[in-house]
Amino acid sequence: MNAAKFIGRTLPDPYETELGGHNPEATHHLLATVYADLVCPPTGHSIPWYDCYDGAQIRPLPHKASFVLDNGRPRPVPAYLTGAAGRRFLAATRVALRIQQAARSMPLGNQG
Repeated sequence: MNAAKFIGRTLPDPYETELGGHNPEATHHLLATVYADLVCPPTGHSIPWYDCYDGAQIRPLPHKASFVLDNGRPRPVPAYLTGAAGRRFLAATRVALRIQQAARSMPLGNQG
């Protein structure tokens, strides 16, 4: 059985707002987009970009944040993420670090 069925994408209030900032939906989108950019380099990938995006999009914010970081630390910008994708990656890294830090003190269970 897939555990994702039991993990909600949106956290209960006030956690979603605290982690997602003034526009939680935009934060979800940014992190899912950067995840898909990371795992689907321009040289190709066996899974389509939109499937990777959708797979990340169904996860709560703390999970998405962990997809962008490397063991809780910022990753260097991959060479294949240039222009807007590179800037998006840097913005997502800052957001992911903030989410990770804030989520540590929240009782989120398997959603954190």
